[in-house]
Amino acid sequence: MDEDLLTLREKLTKLLMKSDKPLTVEEMAIFLGLNVNEYKRIYNELYHIAKTIRRKTNNRLMLYMAPPVCESCGYVFKKLEKPKKPSKCPKCKSERISSPKFFIREN
Repeated sequence: MDEDLLTLREKLTKLLMKSDKPLTVEEMAIFLGLNVNEYKRIYNELYHIAKTIRRKTNNRLMLYMAPPVCESCGYVFKKLEKPKKPSKCPKCKSERISSPKFFIREN
């Protein structure tokens, strides 16, 4: 299939399935030639990919997220409802937060 005809969601799914390591939203944007303004859109698409991929593969494939971590105190953001990069650590108030990383694997 021609890459130009794929939707952003399809391109992200394909990228995450082919990648041999977890990717941040920033890395995905670079691979797909997107700019900084698209980060929020990518996080939104990842939320939908997680639901769709499980349903389409009968829970065989899953989108996993390595959670973001505060680089100052080590706090791990485990309870995120939707994929995103938090702006501030609730523990130490630092804004030095690592980006979450995403990957698709068999369950």
